[in-house]
Amino acid sequence: MANPNKFDNVIEELEDKFQSINQNTEDHLKGLLYSKPITYWDYIQTDALLGLQIQRTQLPDEMVFIAYHQINELLFKMILWEIEQVAECKELKADFFAEKVMRVSRYFDMLTTSFNIMREGMEVEQYMKFRHTLTPASGFQSAQYRMIEFASTELINLIDYRFRATIDRNTPYTHAFEHLYWQAAGKDYKTSEKSTLLVNFEKRYKDDFLRFMESYNTKNLWTRFKELPMEAQKDENLVQAMRHYDYTVNITWVMAHYNTARHYIESGLGDGEATGGSDWKKYMHPKYQRRIFFPELWSQDELDNWGENI
Repeated sequence: MANPNKFDNVIEELEDKFQSINQNTEDHLKGLLYSKPITYWDYIQTDALLGLQIQRTQLPDEMVFIAYHQINELLFKMILWEIEQVAECKELKADFFAEKVMRVSRYFDMLTTSFNIMREGMEVEQYMKFRHTLTPASGFQSAQYRMIEFASTELINLIDYRFRATIDRNTPYTHAFEHLYWQAAGKDYKTSEKSTLLVNFEKRYKDDFLRFMESYNTKNLWTRFKELPMEAQKDENLVQAMRHYDYTVNITWVMAHYNTARHYIESGLGDGEATGGSDWKKYMHPKYQRRIFFPELWSQDELDNWGENI
């Protein structure tokens, strides 16, 4: 039998909770009489989740490809969730910051090691067949991944290195957007002509990106780091967590992705082109675009050799 005093305490706490939001406690308690017990499948929405894998072909390994990328997007959502907590924290402390950054790093560590599922888990022949049904779509078009980048660092660090000298904090977001490093994967800067891959991506997400870029301009991870007291900025655990995150996202994970793409695209069974028509080698390899979230946490030698010798 439940402890009466403990039960009374719970009722009092419920009264306080509902009164604070101008709600009637009795109405909520009556609602419990008619609500059904929660189940795992209802809580996780298992049926809905498992109904989202819709193939375009009858090739079995396409299921691997679809489910794997959906898992990636779920992890991206978790990453953004952790970064948002740092961005919105009113009284940011080094230990809280480090904990959240390491959570994000573990998600990317998981993403990195999971590329073997793609590399070893699909027959090359099957992939080279069903990939034709994906044109002109590409993993390049992951909006959440772009948001992770915007939320991680100052915008200048995402600008194509060829144009960084001409862009500063006073540059309109629309202009900066046109010179982000990943534009190079689908844009001819001499003619300004964009590929279908890029046109479709921007039509769907450009407005969202511009709002997100402006929102995180003053609360991205690097900006929040610089708001910490100098003593906290020198905290060994936090600095190491930031460096680990930067290296994991911009070298380790990128190279795992690059090597998986090369395994299929350069298999000799296709034309050597990415599904979206991007210059995938120069877009993906870290030594070309030099994506570095926290450049001030690296030595000059480390910066000069970013993405080399890997």
